[in-house]
Amino acid sequence: MATYLIKRLLQGIVVLLAVSFVCFIIFRYTGDPVLMLAGKYATQEEREMVRVAYGLDRPLHIQYISFIGGALRGNFGKSYISQVDAFDMIVERMPATLELAFSAICISFVLGVGLGVLISVWPTGMISRAIMAGSILGISIPTFLIGILLVMVFSVYLEILPSFGRGDTIQIGFWRTGLLTIDGWKHIVLPALTLSGYQLAVLLRLTRAGMREVLSEEYIKTAWAKGLSPFKVIIKHALRNVLIPVVTIAGLSFGELIAFSIVTETIFQWPGMGNLLLTSIFETDQPVIVTYIMLAAFIILTINILVDLMYALLNPRIRY
Repeated sequence: MATYLIKRLLQGIVVLLAVSFVCFIIFRYTGDPVLMLAGKYATQEEREMVRVAYGLDRPLHIQYISFIGGALRGNFGKSYISQVDAFDMIVERMPATLELAFSAICISFVLGVGLGVLISVWPTGMISRAIMAGSILGISIPTFLIGILLVMVFSVYLEILPSFGRGDTIQIGFWRTGLLTIDGWKHIVLPALTLSGYQLAVLLRLTRAGMREVLSEEYIKTAWAKGLSPFKVIIKHALRNVLIPVVTIAGLSFGELIAFSIVTETIFQWPGMGNLLLTSIFETDQPVIVTYIMLAAFIILTINILVDLMYALLNPRIRY
């Protein structure tokens, strides 16, 4: 496992370098940042001064090496719009996105696995058929439409849940959280349900398919013949063997929820990283966009490695 972990870390470093290079090249050729920094009415001399001040007059490979050196020190440059460190801007909004993504993946995993086990044990009942039909809707309906429908039902008609914002928050050290206030929980319910819709349906169908296959295996029939309780047969023997692909998808989904919750955060005006990214794209704020992409790649790679390590906990044979 140690050798495998070292290999994965080295692969992760190569991937991050590749992502940084692609981002650096793309955003260097999508527009001249000097035009935004100097202003629309700046003279040619003023533009040249800005170009020299930000090191944009140097050769491209020198700029890239300088960018990597700054990134290793946590310096990704300053926002063109606010002139604030881009990394600090994203880190400031990270708690909101992490809490939203964590709430969404918890809903997806608990309900998806639980309902998947339920309909695999009783596949022909009306409830099972209704759940399967609902999972098809969850996969088919776009995220933004789910969010709008939830706002219409729970915020407009029933008026029991707020439709935007994060609610009351509490500062604990460097972390500002809304999970310790009732108002914060009310505000996170709708965006978390919206964000979890697709992943919940996928995990449900994946769990059902895996359980249906495992329940027909000989060792499960042997377990039933020994007189083991339904809990031990279904949960300990069957579900544990199904969880490896489910954990894989859940881990990948969690990384995606953190990195790409842009639509949900925009609908509910959630003050997270996705909302900041969308604003930065509209304003062509390249340092913030590149920093976001780099951080998203790092988060996804880290989660993938953690998921691989969890395999060894679910199935000890994988350690060897």
